[in-house]
Amino acid sequence: MPGILLGDEFPNFEADTTVGRIKFHDFLGSSWRILFSHPRDFTPVCTTELACAAKLTDEFKKRGVKMIALSIDSVEDHKAWSKDVMSVSSAADKDLPFPIIADDKRELSVKLGMLDPDERDKDGMPLTARCVFVVGPDKKLKLSILYPATTGRNFDELLRVIDSLQLTAQKKVATPVDWKPGDKVMVIPSLSEAEAANLFPNGVTTKEVPSGKKYLRYTQP
Repeated sequence: MPGILLGDEFPNFEADTTVGRIKFHDFLGSSWRILFSHPRDFTPVCTTELACAAKLTDEFKKRGVKMIALSIDSVEDHKAWSKDVMSVSSAADKDLPFPIIADDKRELSVKLGMLDPDERDKDGMPLTARCVFVVGPDKKLKLSILYPATTGRNFDELLRVIDSLQLTAQKKVATPVDWKPGDKVMVIPSLSEAEAANLFPNGVTTKEVPSGKKYLRYTQP
């Protein structure tokens, strides 16, 4: 099945967008990047998602993350749709702050495994699912989430997982269930007690469990 796995280098595709033709790795530069796909222009759920993304532009910028969207319509359609999106985001006088890739031949959608077999357009062609890809500065895939075309994404959760990805890329920790920035994190199992004590001067606390195994180790990052 076409697609890309975590840890794979993200394809250095070329594509036409609302800001001209791009080569993905050049466009990425040394930053983090989030690519999210949409089933179709001028559709209700997609419009609310892009409007939300536009409102959160500063939050993504604070994290050093560049956004880019993809839909299976033309550049001309994308540009017209963008005006609706910015109106919904209560910023009708501004341009959409990120580009949209035109994948009207579905070539990139097939390559990245983004088609939803259960959702089709009026011509019977499959629509793209709501995919999310987070790509790191090393050009490798760090996160992928796949939603059906009928379910809109939670952008607060996307920001949360980006915070986790960026933290765990720098420190030997993992983030537990429902973690938010500022919460305690977990020491990864591969670190010995001595290594953990050296790396985490704020201290490490261990939660006792019936097995007696000392694997639930918490620290403040």
